[in-house]
Amino acid sequence: MTPDTTLFRPTSKADLDVVAARWRAGEQTKKHQLLVCAGAGCVSSGCHAVKHALLAALRDAGLENETAVHETGCLGSCHLGPTLVVQPDGVLYTELKPEHMKGIVKQHLVHHEVVEAHCWVDPETKEPVPLLSDIEFFHRQTRLVTARCGSTPYASMEAYIASDGYQALAKVLAGMTREQVIQEMRASGLRGRGGGGFPVGAKWQAGFKAKGAEKIVVCNADEGDPGAFMDRSLLEGDPHAILEGMLVAGYAIGASQGYVYVRAEYPLAVERLEVAIRQARDWGLLGPNVMGTPFAFDVEIRIGAGAFVCGEETALMHSVEGKRGEPRQKPPFPFERGIFGKPTIINNVETLANVPVIVRNGGAWFASLGTPKSSGTKVFALAGKIENTGIIEVPMGITLGEVVHDIAGGIPKGKRFKAAQTGGPSGGCLTREHLNTPIDYDSLVHLGTIMGSGGLIVMDEDSCMVDVARFFLDFVQDESCGKCVPCRIGTKRMLEILTRITKGQGKEGDIELLEELAANCRETSTCGLGQTAGNPVLSTIRLFREEYEEHIRDRHCRAGVCSDLFKSPCQNACPAGVDVPGYLALIAAGRPRDAYYLVRRENPFPAICGRVCTHPCEDKCRRAQLDE
Repeated sequence: MTPDTTLFRPTSKADLDVVAARWRAGEQTKKHQLLVCAGAGCVSSGCHAVKHALLAALRDAGLENETAVHETGCLGSCHLGPTLVVQPDGVLYTELKPEHMKGIVKQHLVHHEVVEAHCWVDPETKEPVPLLSDIEFFHRQTRLVTARCGSTPYASMEAYIASDGYQALAKVLAGMTREQVIQEMRASGLRGRGGGGFPVGAKWQAGFKAKGAEKIVVCNADEGDPGAFMDRSLLEGDPHAILEGMLVAGYAIGASQGYVYVRAEYPLAVERLEVAIRQARDWGLLGPNVMGTPFAFDVEIRIGAGAFVCGEETALMHSVEGKRGEPRQKPPFPFERGIFGKPTIINNVETLANVPVIVRNGGAWFASLGTPKSSGTKVFALAGKIENTGIIEVPMGITLGEVVHDIAGGIPKGKRFKAAQTGGPSGGCLTREHLNTPIDYDSLVHLGTIMGSGGLIVMDEDSCMVDVARFFLDFVQDESCGKCVPCRIGTKRMLEILTRITKGQGKEGDIELLEELAANCRETSTCGLGQTAGNPVLSTIRLFREEYEEHIRDRHCRAGVCSDLFKSPCQNACPAGVDVPGYLALIAAGRPRDAYYLVRRENPFPAICGRVCTHPCEDKCRRAQLDE
């Protein structure tokens, strides 16, 4: 039995323990717990249809009363969804469809045999790997803030409490002063996970000392980096952890009001967060007299309009106030004068999700993880040219090579790793030379990039680094609020130059002009967006200058991406510059397969193509796309 939340309001750790015991007792009456991933990726892949088919199959088998079916947040394996985890067996089923459910219920739950046909397959051995704990993608992670995502029902207050939820809040309210909470955060060494890496303890200390009768805590969930979806996954899969982190932060600095500023593009996250807020209020964990104490704290959601610049804290504050989302000069800093003129502390989603973990286990324990200057773990969103895309959580200090090749599974189709973009539009690139580089704040800054919020985009040999820089500049220029001239005009001029270069219209001096414009933006822009806008340009020039020079001098794109510089991808890849009469006509007629065989039949360089060349043209030929 679960408590009647209209009557039961926990006021101590003992009360929380009672709730946890009741939940566990109820779950133990079930032979199996079936966990259906309902993160945004799995929802778009049809997980709800899979769940409905699963429930129907359980009814048909007469197992509905002895089996619990729960929706959870994102397990992290976005490339495998929709997924189903069968507990306590620990078996993971992947890429499911509704028609698979009958067989899984009959074979696994009735006959106790794993359905290996729907399990993850090891790409090297080609053998199925049923157990979640044996899959490298999960086995090599250290899940702290993502521990409940994929393992705990996101909509159940009892389930959250049963997994140590609100224990940190109870501990703080029962016997810790505000100074002691802040000291614990200082001891942990936690740095802001939103990109800047500012020490959280120091920020909270400033908020605590700030003068003002009313103070505000803000959760920055305006996640706008291309390829980043860490905050979304946490909000969807573990919303109570963010609320608990905000409650502890509010207690520490003496705040009574909290805001979650979340992107309008995250309707699922908003919906689940709203449910969690209502539950917390019903249980007496938000509002006046939190857990029966004098401490009062409530949370409201503010939905952003989708502007990337609103991730910058001063622009975010203006947006929360209902004003145009434009940054302002600092000082005054938010902790001095923030939202509605009140002292305001702003932390991002992942930062706040770390707070309950630290309070429960102690700052010294957290500091023992990661590296001396970058403690704890970091959540990354893996995207791009890799086998395993999705969300991972790894200790700070793990090497780039371990992430790309061991956890992400390496580069598909036998291609070679070329670069990884960290920090989104504000970051830079790492190359093969950096595969042994530890991923932490200081190491990345030393290499000319940043941690950012945790987006990690992997590129292979088919990526043109000039085009990559153009892509990020196009994004930044479009997202610039236009308030200051260096960002408004500087990013536009850089984008124009990069576009000219990718179209074969580059000229001598363009590289130097790009470097000058990027430096001017960095030194004179108002906010972090403009100050870091040129980072992708500077990074790619520093590491791949020869590609820029080839585009400008030779009108050649070695990756075969900039289509204005060649007639066809396969001809562009040919080291001998083969051009067979009639070839281009066949391409223009939409007959790439015939064009391919024409080159093989009437090859004008048989000695080169037959004996020396490795046929890079075949990798670029579009015949495979036609066959598909």
